Amino acid sequence: MSTPEQVSTPLTPGALDGVRVLDLSRVLAGPWCTQTLADLGAEVIKIERPAGGGHPGGDDTRGWGPPFLKDHEGQDTAEAAYFLGANRNKRSVTIDISRAEGQALVMKLAATCDVMVENFKVGDMARYGLDAVSMCAQFPRLVYCSITGFGQTGPYRDRAGYDYAVQGMGGLMSVTGERDDLPGGGPQKVGVAVADLFTGMYATVAILAALRHRDATGQGQAIDMALLDTQVAMLANLGANYLVTKKAPRRAGNAHQNIVPYQVFEVADGHLILAVGNDGQFERFCAVAGCAELAHDARFAVNANRVRNRDTLVPLLARHMQRRPRADWLAALEAAKVPCGPINDLADVFADPQVRQRAMTVAVPHPLTDTLELVASPMKLSQTPVQLRRPPPLLGQHTDQVLAELGIGPPELARLRTSGVLGHEP
Repeated sequence: MSTPEQVSTPLTPGALDGVRVLDLSRVLAGPWCTQTLADLGAEVIKIERPAGGGHPGGDDTRGWGPPFLKDHEGQDTAEAAYFLGANRNKRSVTIDISRAEGQALVMKLAATCDVMVENFKVGDMARYGLDAVSMCAQFPRLVYCSITGFGQTGPYRDRAGYDYAVQGMGGLMSVTGERDDLPGGGPQKVGVAVADLFTGMYATVAILAALRHRDATGQGQAIDMALLDTQVAMLANLGANYLVTKKAPRRAGNAHQNIVPYQVFEVADGHLILAVGNDGQFERFCAVAGCAELAHDARFAVNANRVRNRDTLVPLLARHMQRRPRADWLAALEAAKVPCGPINDLADVFADPQVRQRAMTVAVPHPLTDTLELVASPMKLSQTPVQLRRPPPLLGQHTDQVLAELGIGPPELARLRTSGVLGHEP
């Protein structure tokens, strides 16, 4: 029942070659973590829900489109771009974990794995006997990572957690968006699901640390990751600002809370970003802009004073910025080593010569199309480079293959499939 796949042959072992990950996560935070581990060479087995009972089966994001992957004839497939972007280098197995035989299969797989990742609501895995306490007791070397909205403890532990809500609860939306006193002011979410993505990355770091500890001591452990915890941590300097002053920072639009000028400016034919990070850069900027006197004005000569006098300085600079087109500014400022940049849409991004030279897209062979292109991993390792080994899997594509590796033969696979423990896909 497994569909043939096109797999690239790794030229060198990955950094995590030999690490085996059992992935019971879906949507974004968990899959982002496990895709990162897979990119680094880990073998990742993604457990997905079989179709049935009105559910289409699989990770919810398989259906989060359009856009969907186009097949060889240019028609939409069932593979949403959202799913494709977070699930390469994995194998997909469909198992109904709500059934005792499905739970037993997961236990057999866990016995062969180093890491288990899940993002079910608190308590759900305990109902199936697959929770951290049970699994770590049975498999002492296992690193078990739970990802939830609010963690395994605390008054919100039973709530479902979503990136959008956590961006609001965790303070990010209070500092994102135009100033409240300007047109368009008010809370804004970030354009991508940053709480999910950061949680996935923090989970990856925690798993790698736990594996190092396990390899040194023989002892696995449980990791409790929460979107809200991560969002609070990634407030970074703004969180520190509040703790020092006990004053909550407000939305500043495209400006920086602690550095001036560090924002978007309108120019003669559009907009650009000016990111002056120190006093020397400010002096060079003023020379390029034809306002050298401002660099020697006591109100603006050092950054602390520029922050204090932001409302006076920025309108003066804005008038100078509007006199020249973007290309002129970018060329002059780059020559003067003043940080600046354009504001690109995604067509500009993927056409940018730097992005192209850094190979930030990858062509992926896929059973349904010849033209799948994905965003590549940004990790550049000199000795163990990230490699594409498998395209994002079709639902249940590797069920027979993975379970056969456990010694489960065709008759038993057929019985489990007929009974509904395994899916019938593809």
